[in-house]
Amino acid sequence: MCLVVGVMMTKPNRLYDLLLDYCSRDMLIDTVLIGAVWTICQTRDKGATGLAMSPAITTRMLPWSGTLSGKPVTELAAWITHWEPYQATVAMAAINCCINSRPLPESVPVASSTEHPNLAVFEYFLPHLRNKKVVVIGHYPGIERYQHAMQLTVLEKHPNVGDLPDAACEFLLPTADWVFLTASSITNKTFPRLAELARHAKTVLMGPTVPWLPQLHEFGIDYLAGIDVIDATALYHTVAQGGGVRIFENSLRYRIAELSPTTSMAWLKQQIADCVAEKMRLTSAMENWYRTGNTCRFPDYPLLEQLNARLSRLDSSFARLWNAQNT
Repeated sequence: MCLVVGVMMTKPNRLYDLLLDYCSRDMLIDTVLIGAVWTICQTRDKGATGLAMSPAITTRMLPWSGTLSGKPVTELAAWITHWEPYQATVAMAAINCCINSRPLPESVPVASSTEHPNLAVFEYFLPHLRNKKVVVIGHYPGIERYQHAMQLTVLEKHPNVGDLPDAACEFLLPTADWVFLTASSITNKTFPRLAELARHAKTVLMGPTVPWLPQLHEFGIDYLAGIDVIDATALYHTVAQGGGVRIFENSLRYRIAELSPTTSMAWLKQQIADCVAEKMRLTSAMENWYRTGNTCRFPDYPLLEQLNARLSRLDSSFARLWNAQNT
């Protein structure tokens, strides 16, 4: 695992290329809403929903406000490589729309308590965390209730009482037993470094921003603790009305997927098969296009090129997992 992570962190852009592979140019944006805590994106045709944590800063200067409905998802998703936080957040929500329109991976639904439903992931892993050195990146409301059960440290960009600043990651992550990493680190571009620092720990990528991406195993992630939307309408209204932890009460639930080489390879096999089927369909359509006398370029040729690039990346991911499993 360490070798794999070491190789991957030399190319941090690879993660964002992998995310963009999941975006369909046929999907159109219906709604984008930037709430106080969460940003939600919904599409027209498949009714898919994607979430991302909103930036912790406010602004009055968003030149694209009011123009996003009707745009292709791919146009918004391309912002994921941008450094402007609102653009990157909208992009992450759009990407999760595309990912969530596909079947979820094999995962375990997590029962949540009525008192702290946002802490269901910590409850799930609690038997493994007792007396361990646990670092949580991102302050989850109520997390302090576990401070006597484990050696708990919370890192936060805007620290609350008892938290440490995010710069402490350089000192604490390399010696941690478990690391719980907020998926908003993907949006703000801190993920590659944090994942590298946590490579010796059991690492859980968690939160509503989590993309269900098997290749995250390459980056040292052992578990994905993402969400399954139960009621998209209720979720939209809760987000619109400034909801934070309330989204966990009746709109969605956590699911946990283990990213072992075996499970990730099975997941990738299905994605490779789907990608090959789509390529064959487009190749057949291109042959028919030219066979019927058309001399101009096949209209979907750019999509065919994208599929070829995605197949190449999927193949590379599968090869890395195969090597990790057999060395």
